[in-house]
Amino acid sequence: MKFKIVSREDKRSEKIKVTMKQYLTDFELEYDREEPEIVISVGGDGTFLEAFHRYVHRLNRTAFIGVHTGHLGFYADYTPDEIEKLVIEIAKTPFQVVEYPLLEVIIRKNSGERDRFLALNESMIKTAEGSVVFDVKIKGEYFETFRGDGICISTPSGSTAYNKALGGAIIHPAIEAIQLTEMASINNRVFRTIGSPLILPKHHTCLLEPKKDKSFLISIDHFTRTYTDVKSIQCRVAKERVRFARFRQFPFWNRVRDSFVTEDGK
Repeated sequence: MKFKIVSREDKRSEKIKVTMKQYLTDFELEYDREEPEIVISVGGDGTFLEAFHRYVHRLNRTAFIGVHTGHLGFYADYTPDEIEKLVIEIAKTPFQVVEYPLLEVIIRKNSGERDRFLALNESMIKTAEGSVVFDVKIKGEYFETFRGDGICISTPSGSTAYNKALGGAIIHPAIEAIQLTEMASINNRVFRTIGSPLILPKHHTCLLEPKKDKSFLISIDHFTRTYTDVKSIQCRVAKERVRFARFRQFPFWNRVRDSFVTEDGK
């Protein structure tokens, strides 16, 4: 089997990377940067996002697994003291594949140019020029005109990230959906929005159409780009899915509990 290790590149993570690489090659697994069958993330959730986007072009052929060395590792199944156990499982045990939904974002310009992205966590649309003003259409029908700081569109697994901080719901990844959550919307006698997060199933597409010609800051997970001349931003559940390598059961609600409710899993 071919593998690749993506590290956060701090001293601790790099040491674990070197150790795991040596152990796995001793088991006659092949280290392959271009076409790995399994990618091991060593770090925090930011490192996992980096690994995901590095191999986003081969999601149907690559599975991911995380080793947690950061402050919060929502995507990580293993801790540093379980490295030897993980190495043996990778080398000797066929892994189960668990798939999570992804978010597709298509940015269209008035010029006809188009960019397409996949997000594991979320996409956020903001501007440095005051408030964003969008017509929000769902399934091609006008829903509302949003005015405010911005909009966060998250996946089920990403619903525990910035979406949660905005007051959005936590959605189990077995539900193929995306969630639109407002960022400081303007609501008064003149301007109104729904004021609540919207959860859209996979066959519903959301289209954001700017009412004003502004530059927008559009983030896809951990990276952000500035766009001008934006005609529309289309968001929906992607056809692609992320594949996780599982060697043991770690239920989603246990991850939520251990990350936000209990201390050290107790």
